[in-house]
Amino acid sequence: MKPFKTAGAVLGGALLSLGVVEKPAQALTTPQIVASSLSTQCLDYQVIGICVWLNCSWSGCSIRTSVQVSHYIPELVVSSYENTGDNPWWEVAALSPPLGEALAGGQSTSDVSRAQHEHLRFKNVDAIGHPAGEAFSSFANAFGMTCAGAATPFQPYHLSTLDALAWRSGIPESLYPEALTPGMRELGQPGDLWGNIYPRSGFLTQVHDYKTAATTAQRSADVVTRTGQPHVYTPLVAASRDGYWPPGPVKEGDASTHRWQRLTPNMSNACRVWPDRDVTDTYADRLDAGGDYAWSLWRPYRCCQRRGQTLLYAVP
Repeated sequence: MKPFKTAGAVLGGALLSLGVVEKPAQALTTPQIVASSLSTQCLDYQVIGICVWLNCSWSGCSIRTSVQVSHYIPELVVSSYENTGDNPWWEVAALSPPLGEALAGGQSTSDVSRAQHEHLRFKNVDAIGHPAGEAFSSFANAFGMTCAGAATPFQPYHLSTLDALAWRSGIPESLYPEALTPGMRELGQPGDLWGNIYPRSGFLTQVHDYKTAATTAQRSADVVTRTGQPHVYTPLVAASRDGYWPPGPVKEGDASTHRWQRLTPNMSNACRVWPDRDVTDTYADRLDAGGDYAWSLWRPYRCCQRRGQTLLYAVP
C-alpha cells in the first residue's frame, strides 16, 4: 500500500518556509538532521572490487571493467515518542496529530506484581524519508562514485497514527510464530533482552525507556523494508539490477542490512546496530525526560558504473 504520496515533502516545505508552527526549545530540526548525515563513519565508503562487463557494438564485442564500491545511505528518520502530535522532529510533527481513536500515547506502567516489576510502555513511531538529499549526495560524491538510494526526502513511509489498528492492537501479529516462540526475532544480547520484534506494535513490556523506544523503532523499520505486511505503510524496497545491489530487509543486530545513528537526545556521529554497549551499561546518558527519541536509519548499497550491456561477473 502507498497511502502517503508526497504529503510529507509538501508539508515539510511549507512549515520550513512559513514558520507556522511554534518551535519547542528542544526540538530536532531539519538542518540539524541534514548536518548529521555528513558523517564519514556512518558513510563507511569502500572500494570493494570490480565489475566485468561485456560491451558490444557494430564493430564487435569487448570486455570492460569498472570499480565496485559500497557505502551506507541515510534513508529514514525514525522517531519513537510518547504522545501523538509530539514527534521530536519539529517540521514533520503535524503529520501525526491525534487521529480518531488514536488520541493518547505515552507510558502505561503496571506494578500489580512488584516482584516482577512489569512495565507496559507505548510509543508512537514515524518513519519518514531522510531530508539530507543533495547535501548528502555532494558529501558522498567527494569520495568517488556513489550508489543511488531508494528513499524520497520527507516521504512518510510509516505513521503509527494511520496504522492505529495494527500498532495499538498487535492484530494479527500477536498470533504469529515469531511472537509466540521465545528467542525468535528478539532484539538484545545474552543477559540484556531489549524486546521481541513481533508483534510489531507500539506496546512493549520493558523497564528501560530508551530500549523501549529503540525496539519500537526497530519494529517500524522491519515493517517498512518489507512488502506485503499487515500494516498501513509505504514499502521502502529497491530492486537489484546489473551493477546495483540494494540492501535486503532490516534484521535486528545485522549490520549488513542497516545501522542506526542517534539524533536525539545527544546527537551522535557514529552508526551502530543495537545493542551497542555492554550488558551492564545503563544507557542513562541516552534517556530523554520527555520520552521522545529519533534516529537516522542508514542502509548499505553496492554498485558499479555500467560499462556494457551485460554484467559478466562482479568481484568480490
